Amino acid sequence: MKRIALGIQYDGAPWHGWQTQVDGNTVQDRLEAALKKFTQADIATTCAGRTDAGVHALEQVVHFDTAIDRAAYSWVRGVNAFLPPSIAVRWACEVKPDSQDAFHARFSATARTYHYVLYNHPVRSPLLLGKAGWVFRQLALEPMQTAARYLCGVHDFSAFRSIECQAKSPVRTMHDIHIERRGDLIVFTLRANAFLHHMVRNIVGSLVFTGNGMQPPEWMNELLEGRNRRHAAPTFMPDGLYLAKIDYDDKWNLPQETTKILPWAG
Repeated sequence: MKRIALGIQYDGAPWHGWQTQVDGNTVQDRLEAALKKFTQADIATTCAGRTDAGVHALEQVVHFDTAIDRAAYSWVRGVNAFLPPSIAVRWACEVKPDSQDAFHARFSATARTYHYVLYNHPVRSPLLLGKAGWVFRQLALEPMQTAARYLCGVHDFSAFRSIECQAKSPVRTMHDIHIERRGDLIVFTLRANAFLHHMVRNIVGSLVFTGNGMQPPEWMNELLEGRNRRHAAPTFMPDGLYLAKIDYDDKWNLPQETTKILPWAG
C-alpha cells in the first residue's frame, strides 16, 4: 500500500466548502470523483484543514492510500483531466505510509497560514467579486496592526470561535499576523498552529472595527480576555479568504510551492 500526498489549489466560489456533503457539491467530492475516474477505484482523501463555502486554497494538502503505482506526474495530469477548471492538482509525491511516524496531511502539519484579501475602496469592484472582501470606509493600517499584536502568542480564542466549532479546545498558538496595504487592497496574513471554525474571518471582522475607528486597538485584548463570541464583530464574508500554506517538517520532502501571496494582489 502506498500513501500519496497531493497539493490542491481551488477557487472556492462554486463549492460548498471542502468537506463531503450529500449533494456532492464540495471540493472533496469532486476530487474523489476524479480520483475514481482515473484509478477505477474508490479512494478516500484526508485534508490538512477543511475550508468553508466560498473559501479558496492556494495550497491545500491531502493524502490517500492506494495500491496503485503511478509516477508523480501521472497523478497530476491524470486526476486533473477529470477535475473542473476551478480545482487543480499542483503536485504529487509518495510519502511514508506504514509506521508510527506515517505522514498525515492533518496531524503532521505544524502550522497553517491564511491570507485575507480586502478591497478598501468607496465603490465595489465587480472584477473582485468572490475573490476579495470589501469595505467602503477608509481603514487605517496602524490601529489594526497594533490590535493584531494582542492576538499573537498562546491564547483562548473563544471570542473568535464559531458556535458550530467542534474543536475540543479553543486554545491556539498564533505565530504571526501581518497586515499590509497594496494600493486599494489590504492583505491580512495569519499564521498559527491551527485555527478554529471561522476564526480568521472573525478576527478580520474585529480588526476592521479598529481600522474604521469603531473600537480602539485595546478592544482586541478585551475580547480575548472576555472569551465571549457575542462581544466581537460579526463574521466577515468568506470571499477574500485563502488557505495559503501548510507547514510540515522538512523530513517529508514535499514539493510544496513557494507562493506567499496572490499574484494579482501584488
